[in-house]
Amino acid sequence: MTEVLKVEDMSVTFELHDSEVQAVREMNFSLAEGETLAVVGESGSGKSQAFLAIMGLLAKNGRAGGRVMMGDVDLLALDSRQLDRYRGKDIAMIFQDPMTSLNPTLKVKTQLSEVLVKHRGFYQQDAVTTSIEMLERVGIPEPVKRANAYPHELSGGMRQRVMIAMALLCQPKILIADEPTTALDVTVQAQMLDLFKSLTEDFGTSLVLITHDLGVVAGVADRMMVMYGGRVVEKGVTDDLFYDPRHPYTLGLLHSTPHIAKRAVRLDPIQGLPPSLENLPKGCAFHPRCAFAFDRCLVERPPLRDVGDGRQKACFYEGPLAYGEVA
Repeated sequence: MTEVLKVEDMSVTFELHDSEVQAVREMNFSLAEGETLAVVGESGSGKSQAFLAIMGLLAKNGRAGGRVMMGDVDLLALDSRQLDRYRGKDIAMIFQDPMTSLNPTLKVKTQLSEVLVKHRGFYQQDAVTTSIEMLERVGIPEPVKRANAYPHELSGGMRQRVMIAMALLCQPKILIADEPTTALDVTVQAQMLDLFKSLTEDFGTSLVLITHDLGVVAGVADRMMVMYGGRVVEKGVTDDLFYDPRHPYTLGLLHSTPHIAKRAVRLDPIQGLPPSLENLPKGCAFHPRCAFAFDRCLVERPPLRDVGDGRQKACFYEGPLAYGEVA
């Protein structure tokens, strides 16, 4: 498969009043054309900050290091004006709360059409027509009526679809969706995930799905990348990680996820809280919550290493991982 994005040793650091906090460290991954990559982890694991850095949208006190290659272009080496040539056109992002991403004072058609006018040189009327067609494409009923509405007149699910339509208007090579189903009920969530799947197939777009919900990942993502404490701790094909997790944190996430087919099974949540990025534990950041930790884990940080079959993990423990049945 053709590689559309390659991230090499990326870090994200924030300057505070009297210190620095590294929110992401040593991140490496690639994304293939038409592939869906799920980035999974609890809140504060660095998922969103990593991709805001790729988009050049970090807060003013943040900076990114390493390389993010799109073809022969390093996105991290570009200034804001240079990045504008790629944002929206080649790489687009859907944010967690569409209500804060849409301008409440402008009609939907105005916000959609300006994307086409700016990035693809459309005339205004043609841009409006194409925008309405895209609203229909993403499953919005009565698209002409919705195009003439303001964001507050639409449901949460419809606003999310408007954001997807906006992101797809320029047919980007890469679409990043940050917690796209968090505020939606389960029925609308299922519709949204089906929509993502069909759109990546139809447009050949590569999708990055950022989520803390493993239920969102199943059946949608080709590969999965698990983050904890600002680092990638496990990577591999989604089915492999679901049915044969190699890192205790991945196993813990799976045991914390409800299974509809096994309603009588008691959930076994991960004990404790995620670490503060300002004060990470020495050694493996997960060791205070890990049932498999031993002496080495307390003093030495495990590197992310190959464990066969396209799998990688950052863990010293080599024994069987089992609290009981997962799948």
